[in-house]
Amino acid sequence: MNKVANKEVWFVTGSQDLYGPKVLATVAEDSKAIVAGFNQSGQFPVDILCKPTVKSPQEIHRVCQQANADENCVGLILWMHTFSPAKMWIAGLNELRKPFMHLHTQFNAKLPWSEINMNYMNTHQSAHGCREFGFIGTRMRIERKVVVGHWQNPDVQSQIDDWCRAALGWAESQTLKVARFGDNMRQVAVTEGDKVAAQIQFGYEVHGFGVGALAEVVNQVSDADVNAQLDLYTQDYVVSDETLKDSVLRQMLVNEARLELGMRQFLEQGNFKAFTNCFEDLYGLTGLPGLATQRLMSQGYGYGGEGDWKTSAMLRIMKVMGQGRKGGSSFMEDYTYNFQEGADQVLGAHMLEICPSIAAKKPSLEVHRHTIGVKCDVARLLFTAAPGPAINVSPIDMGNRFRILIAEVDTVAPPADLPHLPVASALWEPKPNLATSAAAWIHAGGAHHNVYSQAVTTEMVMDFAEMAGVETVVIDENTNIRTFKNELRQNAAYYHLSRGL
Repeated sequence: MNKVANKEVWFVTGSQDLYGPKVLATVAEDSKAIVAGFNQSGQFPVDILCKPTVKSPQEIHRVCQQANADENCVGLILWMHTFSPAKMWIAGLNELRKPFMHLHTQFNAKLPWSEINMNYMNTHQSAHGCREFGFIGTRMRIERKVVVGHWQNPDVQSQIDDWCRAALGWAESQTLKVARFGDNMRQVAVTEGDKVAAQIQFGYEVHGFGVGALAEVVNQVSDADVNAQLDLYTQDYVVSDETLKDSVLRQMLVNEARLELGMRQFLEQGNFKAFTNCFEDLYGLTGLPGLATQRLMSQGYGYGGEGDWKTSAMLRIMKVMGQGRKGGSSFMEDYTYNFQEGADQVLGAHMLEICPSIAAKKPSLEVHRHTIGVKCDVARLLFTAAPGPAINVSPIDMGNRFRILIAEVDTVAPPADLPHLPVASALWEPKPNLATSAAAWIHAGGAHHNVYSQAVTTEMVMDFAEMAGVETVVIDENTNIRTFKNELRQNAAYYHLSRGL
């Protein structure tokens, strides 16, 4: 697995001085062994760093302050090897601003029945100590992940992996900058929202720019750089000889190369990792970026169409969460249905901008007419998404709070070719079925845009939302509309009351 450079999760073990030096030496050795096992497993996207055992309020407070100040630390795993009186943790947890996971494990998987004595019991009493620690987290109303099981169990390590990825996403959200080229599509509701509230809640910044400012950078891209980019296109994608030899079609590739290089330069100069644009606002550009946007997404940038900055930010965050895992993440839209006997299906697509990271096979690069809002020829990548489980994620501004909606789906191969569809697409069967999933999505206020991912799991997004302190609603195989609507009502009451009057 490719690890994220310089990013760490700290492993902090709680104990107390009551046990004496021999027990504390065992606690330290066991903690180091667990961390070494984690790092050697290759399971996690970050390095796990073993910190010294904390045994007093001062040591706990100090390590929490250090975590806050260390930009490489994205979160903490807290484990109570022995009993660690929880009042010692109050000051530190009050000040801790990084997310933490409570790992409820013990060093040995099995009990040595013939050797157990009170020394063993006192040394290996995570069952006791973690309950004391769990109480103070609940008493202080701290949202946190609790993972239970032996630390070598693959399921336990998978849960830790998910949480570490969510912590990476949360760290990314704190420094993320989104560039808006132009404004939102006119008269559309769901792409609007409170950018100040979003920055307070999630940390990311949204900056607006006139399209002319981008056009100036695009127009300065050299012909030599454009030609080099065209060579990349022929290596990365299936391109017909006609497209390369026809002067008009080739010019469409030139346009996209210049747009891609110009947009990337603009984004890099401003340290933006996500962006939006809109087909209604293209002043000074050759057209709506198609291939250019698809390639930037494949390089890790977030994107939202029609000025959808919330989805753009969410895509970038999920790109970070899913890096190194099989599958990809893309901007997506539920476009049209296939009602049939058996499992009804959704054909997802967008006008141009679907990320090739989700492609089942090498995409083809073609030029087709763009006919929505602005009429012009645009180069784009054509492909269908790889079969397999996936999720659709929609961040929603509810006016008084944010909600993150997750719908689980199974992506399938289209039953026939799509020779006349000039855009990339994904065909999926929603869980538990289209009727329930679509109704639940609509009741929850889900957007027509979403982030589609085969690399990020439901648990990762739920962990991220918990770190952000926002509502999460999941549509899965167990969903039914009656209980789902009740959940929405109960959530509305909870989030209203939790913020006070």
